[in-house]
Amino acid sequence: MQTFTRSGLTFDVSDSGPADGETIVLLHGFPQNRHEWDAIVPQLNEAGYRTLAPDQRGYSPRARPAGRKAYRQSELVADIAALVEASGAQKAHLVGHDWGAFVAWAFASRHPERLHTLTAVSVPHPRAFVYAMPRGQALKSWYMAFFQLPVIPEKLLPTGAVLRLLGGGGLSEDQVRGYLEPLGPDGVTAALNWYRALPYSQREKGYGRKSTVPTTYVWSDGDAALGRKGAEATERFVDAPYRFDVLTGVSHWVADEAPDELAGIILERVRG
Repeated sequence: MQTFTRSGLTFDVSDSGPADGETIVLLHGFPQNRHEWDAIVPQLNEAGYRTLAPDQRGYSPRARPAGRKAYRQSELVADIAALVEASGAQKAHLVGHDWGAFVAWAFASRHPERLHTLTAVSVPHPRAFVYAMPRGQALKSWYMAFFQLPVIPEKLLPTGAVLRLLGGGGLSEDQVRGYLEPLGPDGVTAALNWYRALPYSQREKGYGRKSTVPTTYVWSDGDAALGRKGAEATERFVDAPYRFDVLTGVSHWVADEAPDELAGIILERVRG
C-alpha cells in the first residue's frame, strides 16, 4: 500500500518487507516524516517483518485539516487505527519517536487488543512527563509555550535554528533541510498544531491511561528536550513487561543518529 484514507484525508505511507510478516508500524516525530526510519526499515524487513511508515496528519500534503482542534490525540490515534485496518493486519507492533511516541502511548491505552508490543522513543508516558515538569522538565519544555504563539513560530521554524536548539545536535544541515523543506508553509502550521492541540488532548477521556502491552521505552542522555526524571518515572505507568533502554551520548534524533542500536532494541522487543 502507498496510501490510506480516513475521513476524507489521504495519508502517504511506505510499506515494505514480506507481506506475510508480522507488521511493525513506525510513527515519526516533529518535524520529521516517514523517512526518519529509512536506516532502520531495511533491518526490520531483513528480520522478516513488514513495516508501515506513514506521514502522519499534517505531514501528508493531502491530510492537512485546518484548525488546531483537528490535531488532538483522539484524531491522531484514529488515523493509526485506520492504517492498521487498511493494512489487513489483525495486530501490530507499534514504534513511535517524539510526537509519534505520544500517539503510540495513546494507541496502546485505547486499543491494546490491536497491539503485540509498544516501543516508545524519547517521549515518556504522558503522566511521567507531567510528573517531571516541576522537577526540571518545565525548563526543557520552554518551546511548547513558544509554539502556542501565532505567526512567529511559523517564521522561525523553517530556518532550522529552533530545530537544532531543541535536538541538541545529532542532525546534519542536509538532514535539517530534508525534514523542513517538504513541509511548506501549510505543513509548518500543521506540524505546530500538534502542540497547539495539546490542551484539547489533555481534556479527552482516557488521556494518560497506563500501557497494558509489553513495552520498551528508549531515552538518550544527550536529549536537550527531554530529561531523566520523566524517563525514570515511565515504568510506573506500564502494567505489562517493561524494559528501559538508555542510549549514551545520543541526541534527541535517535533514529538518525543511532539507527543500528535502535533497530536492535526494536527487534528485541518484537521478538520477545
